[in-house]
Amino acid sequence: MSYQIAIDGPAGAGKSTIARRVAREKNFIYVDTGAMYRAMAYYLLKEKADPSDEKEISEKCTGAHITIRYQDGEQVVLLNGENVNPVLRTEEVGNMASVTSKNKKVRERLTQLQKELAEKNSVVMDGRDIGTCVLPQADVKVYLTASAAVRAKRRFDELTAKGESCDIQKIEADIVKRDEQDMTREIAPLKQAEDAVLVDSSDMSIDEVVEKILSLTEA
Repeated sequence: MSYQIAIDGPAGAGKSTIARRVAREKNFIYVDTGAMYRAMAYYLLKEKADPSDEKEISEKCTGAHITIRYQDGEQVVLLNGENVNPVLRTEEVGNMASVTSKNKKVRERLTQLQKELAEKNSVVMDGRDIGTCVLPQADVKVYLTASAAVRAKRRFDELTAKGESCDIQKIEADIVKRDEQDMTREIAPLKQAEDAVLVDSSDMSIDEVVEKILSLTEA
């Protein structure tokens, strides 16, 4: 019997970092839903699908089978059996994913694949609609958030550590705009599931958030 942990929340809340840590502690599979959307985008690029043609995208996306496995301790995204990790972070794939992820049929196909993955394996899955749409029966649901100012500061620190110059006020404005878009989008908007536990990480360390979620799995 698989065990499911769903972590939702806005951009910059630290979902991926936390979800990976929780998955490692529980020896579960961490399902990077964003990587699955990128794998779909890569498939559609290989199929030479026109990103502006909704009908073509809707028809072609059904030919992609995407899953996640661990091989030699590394999380590997498999597209029709092929390891596509090396191509997922390219700009071309990212641009395609930002367009095709809005397609209703693409979301339906990936939701189906994510459900199948969670039925066969114990998982930690993060995103914006996991507890509400993808895994509504998850054993533990968490809505992980932090203030826009805190999320902007974290992103600012991350970018400056890489030597990039950036404007913290612009970062915060972009975060607020992204929240608004995610919460008002037509398909699967970002919202806290009724039975999700709210975890505000504004004044919490990563270790404290991980411990909080682990304690929910033991309750």
